[in-house]
Amino acid sequence: MTDINDKLLTKLENLSMLEIDKEKREEFLNSLREIVEFVENLNELDLDGEEASFTVLEGGTPFRADEPKRDPEVIEEILKNAPKAEDNFFVVPKIIQ
Repeated sequence: MTDINDKLLTKLENLSMLEIDKEKREEFLNSLREIVEFVENLNELDLDGEEASFTVLEGGTPFRADEPKRDPEVIEEILKNAPKAEDNFFVVPKIIQ
C-alpha cells in the first residue's frame, strides 16, 4: 500500500498548484487513505471471465460531420453579452507585443 503521509500530500499540493490549510491536512490525509484503500479492495476482485457491462471499444460514440454552421441569431445573442465586439468577433486586449 502506498504510504499516504504529509510528504506525499505536499507533493500533491505542488503538482496540483493547490494549498491545503494546516487545520485540514489531517482530515485530507484520512480521506486520501480511504480512497486508496477502496481502490486497493477493487484490485482484489476476481473478474476473470466477466465481461464489461459498458465499453466504448465496441461501437463507441458515433461521430458527426464537422460542418460549420452560421446562425446569425446565435452569433448576435452571444456577442450581445461580450464587453466589446466588432464585425461578429470578440474584441480582447492585446497580450502579445
